Amino acid sequence: QVQLVEAGGGLVQAGDSLRLSCAASGRTFSSYTMGWFRKTPGKDRESVAVISRSGGRTVYADSVKGRFTISRDNAKNTVYLQMNSLIPEDTAVYYCAASPLPLATMAIERYDTWGQGTQVTVSS
Repeated sequence: QVQLVEAGGGLVQAGDSLRLSCAASGRTFSSYTMGWFRKTPGKDRESVAVISRSGGRTVYADSVKGRFTISRDNAKNTVYLQMNSLIPEDTAVYYCAASPLPLATMAIERYDTWGQGTQVTVSS
């Protein structure tokens, strides 16, 4: 089982950028599809972006397409989420998660290992 630790959250202003990172330890990182998800109070957890094992395929939620970029470095066992042009609606706790399935899916139920989350707050 892989263990995940997120970092990089914080308080920023609208229009700013942040880069989240998720460091993995344990079993072979490159054997997992990875994803970023977010949760705000009163709402269900939302899929943000996912990336295939090799990094060759990425999928984004419509709400972040063109602003966020997911990437991974399998040599460093790390997945990243570059967030540009942040808006207040991006405020949430962001989680990274791992799926043992080869398909880069946005289906949350396919991810069985989760980090502890990192808070991102965007002020207007």
